[in-house]
Amino acid sequence: MAKRNYVSNSSESSRMFKSDFLESLSKVHFTVPLIFWIPVIIYFIRKAYVVGEMSAMSVFLWFLYGLAFWTLAEYVLHRWIFHYHPTSEWGKRIHFIFHGVHHDYPKDRLRLVMPLSASIPMATIIYFIFYPFFGDYTLAGFFAGFLFGYLIYDECHYAMHHANFKSGIFKKIKDHHMLHHYSDPEKGFGVSSAIWDYVFNSGFPKKNKEEKQS
Repeated sequence: MAKRNYVSNSSESSRMFKSDFLESLSKVHFTVPLIFWIPVIIYFIRKAYVVGEMSAMSVFLWFLYGLAFWTLAEYVLHRWIFHYHPTSEWGKRIHFIFHGVHHDYPKDRLRLVMPLSASIPMATIIYFIFYPFFGDYTLAGFFAGFLFGYLIYDECHYAMHHANFKSGIFKKIKDHHMLHHYSDPEKGFGVSSAIWDYVFNSGFPKKNKEEKQS
């Protein structure tokens, strides 16, 4: 069993930086990613369909490929990047800023979706990592789906912490994520989907899920 860490039940937003400017960059309302990224997704779809003159079916398929690939990227980022445990003091500080604060304060409404100060640079880096492997217009269709998957993840993550699902798939997803927070943070890395936890055998035993639901 992983070591139990501090978990606050407070819904208050804790301060992370002495600088008011840096502090403002670390907080974001859950609607901000929607407002910013939906136009970006539309831009990439237009680039593939109108500028690239790809067929609607081709754009749709590349969009689906990107969406599917996001589910794996979400798992990899969460498990091996966000849950990497550095040993240096500066490394621990960076880890806390990026993800540790969320585990310490899981009810902080302003730190449940990724701020644009982090998501824009990360998306830019990922885009240029993909760039050598795609044509310009196929990448546009693929990346539109990838970003859409990211939006689903971000908004789903907010909902998992603040919506009260009584039944259905969203309750199962929420139970899975709550076990990650309150049972074992070294398991259950899928947020919008648990599929890769099944593939990599990092999910929770059935008895744990039954205990969570009871």
